[in-house]
Amino acid sequence: MVRVIMTESATKFVTPTTLSTLSKQPIYTSFYKNNSEEWHNHVALGLWADVLIIAPASAHTLSKMAQGLCDNFLLSVFLSARCPVYFAPAMDLDMLAHPATQKNINLLVSRGNHLIASDVGELASGLNGKGRMAAPETIINILEAHFKIGTFHNKRVLITSGPTYEALDSVRFIGNHSSGKMGYALATLFAEQGAQVVFISGPVKDYPKHTDIKVIKVTSADEMLDACIQQYVKIDFAVFTAAVADYKPNEAFEKKHKKDGNPLKITLIENPDIAHELGKLKTEKQIHVGFALETHNEEASAKAKIKRKNLDLIVLNSLQDIGVGFGQDTNKVTIYDRFEKRFPFDLKDKKEVAQDILKIMESYA
Repeated sequence: MVRVIMTESATKFVTPTTLSTLSKQPIYTSFYKNNSEEWHNHVALGLWADVLIIAPASAHTLSKMAQGLCDNFLLSVFLSARCPVYFAPAMDLDMLAHPATQKNINLLVSRGNHLIASDVGELASGLNGKGRMAAPETIINILEAHFKIGTFHNKRVLITSGPTYEALDSVRFIGNHSSGKMGYALATLFAEQGAQVVFISGPVKDYPKHTDIKVIKVTSADEMLDACIQQYVKIDFAVFTAAVADYKPNEAFEKKHKKDGNPLKITLIENPDIAHELGKLKTEKQIHVGFALETHNEEASAKAKIKRKNLDLIVLNSLQDIGVGFGQDTNKVTIYDRFEKRFPFDLKDKKEVAQDILKIMESYA
């Protein structure tokens, strides 16, 4: 059964009659029934619910939720609820990006509420950017995953993500353009399906926000390997999306190295291969998934990495494909298993790619 609460502003967009017809239940818009002295019991409603979804959640409502204000029926139910709470922000892109809004979102997440991230697209202002409420299909999928005890429920998943930066001196480094978007999408999806995620990431702009995601920030490949080994003992699934630098300087300058008119010669040595090192520790009960971004001999390289790194699956993408590469919101992948079975996919949003990867993983778990 679904019961709908509408704020006064919400009634300006959709009539209560419409939602009452669809839900086959009366709509709650105020504390009192039909302007009479008979009141709606917000506490009883908050205790009745198995889950509370606030969608769309405006900047104003988010602010009130974060500060514990209670000036309408929705907020009174929110403060009374003992069930999990999901909220889906929807507003203009600059309002969403404002530090005050981001602080409110982070505060709500830190208290155990679940963020349903906004989508990118055309907004009511006419601008285009991040701020649209997540698609109803996305919200339904999250709700279904919440009540479903599937393959990843209460499983521990380790995900490496982002680039690594290898210091040349106290200012400069060797790195790459990885945005960590693929790792972000996977971590969020795993958490939404009930997994306990350990997210170990190099420097990126955005880190996933979810109560079931533990974020560990690192800089270099050595730091990432150390963090992985510390977390690995109880891991059920390991997914290596990080773009780890292959090389690092043999010796970094302690201070900023200044130009002196002479050529600078730097000796590079290989970084540890994190997937390979953890592959040595892998047991039969653990599933490892690697990633390979290739420019040539793609299939042969991917298959060789499966054997060398003791992987169960590898996700291959090629820089020869349009819409693929660092910083892109889309990806086109082909997944291979250790028996050389091939699963090709079309170009998709990275959120959809994450869903494809999890579906393949489920069949091997």
